[in-house]
Amino acid sequence: MNFFCRALKIIIIFLLLDRTTFAQSYEPFNLIEPASKSELWLNPGMYSYHYDKSQNFNDHNFGFGGEYKFSTIASLTVGEFRNSDNAHSKYVGIYWEPIAIGPVNFGLVGGGFNGYPATNNGGWFPALFPAATIEGDWIGANIFFIPTVGDKVHGAISLQLKIKVMD
Repeated sequence: MNFFCRALKIIIIFLLLDRTTFAQSYEPFNLIEPASKSELWLNPGMYSYHYDKSQNFNDHNFGFGGEYKFSTIASLTVGEFRNSDNAHSKYVGIYWEPIAIGPVNFGLVGGGFNGYPATNNGGWFPALFPAATIEGDWIGANIFFIPTVGDKVHGAISLQLKIKVMD
């Protein structure tokens, strides 16, 4: 949890330095108006804090991914990473985050994953879970809330830092 807390502090500092993000006036709760956008974000994988610490899951889920934000409330994502079982995984999905509380957008991310030996013998499987996003002019973060599903899905809170490379 120590790394997770430090990473969140770093994100907050970078976003505070990103003056445009916090110069805006935020409503406490807002439904985001859908509008076209065209942004490309890249990420180095994620860090996960697993709920079950007795299993020695891999928390450092490094890899490479991209996210194309085509709307104020939606984006496509694709990538690969070293998963909780220390196996190679790929993913493809879509974010839908129509709710804003201050500068943080909330919604769901859904798509497909592979590479988890206990789930579909490492083959592709669908997944849907809550997500939150905070973005500045050039740096952002996605946070995923992954529920535990028996011995197939290892519950965790995952933090994915990202950098905007195209606007």
